[in-house]
Amino acid sequence: MHFLNELLAQAAAAIPRQYFQLPIDGQEDPIYRERVYCYELYHQLRSIWPKNCDYSLGGEIDKAGHRLIRGNDLDSVKPDFLVHIPGNMGGNHAVIEVKPVHADNKAIRADIETLRNFRDHAEYERAILYIYGSPENGNARKRATDLLTEIAGTEIEVWVHEEPHNRAERVM
Repeated sequence: MHFLNELLAQAAAAIPRQYFQLPIDGQEDPIYRERVYCYELYHQLRSIWPKNCDYSLGGEIDKAGHRLIRGNDLDSVKPDFLVHIPGNMGGNHAVIEVKPVHADNKAIRADIETLRNFRDHAEYERAILYIYGSPENGNARKRATDLLTEIAGTEIEVWVHEEPHNRAERVM
């Protein structure tokens, strides 16, 4: 699925500011809300998803009770996005976890473990840690790349989307 990179970049560029940081009544500064951002990213991806594509984009699909991966630290996790061919374990393309730029190391580490487990036990070809938010609001890009460097043997991509209406890009 060679076109996923372009889909991620294009979809990110179409996300308006109010989904990037949610305005709150009575509060001067808008805030990052991962669910709000993910739902909009899902919408933007689905709106440009190629017709007649065998791969499907799924949001928060759990693997609870799946007979082929039961007991591999995947029973209770729900990654933000899966790109796969439903019903075909040989069609697992990408697992994506999204985090706002201010996420703490514990949350980033948990997502890295989820991504690694999906690669190792569910045979996903790609594992993507996708960080959104302005660098002024945190340095999750550096922390994520530092954590990935620290955790030996991970083959996880890091993507960042720093500003509304800009393309997301792969940084690692």
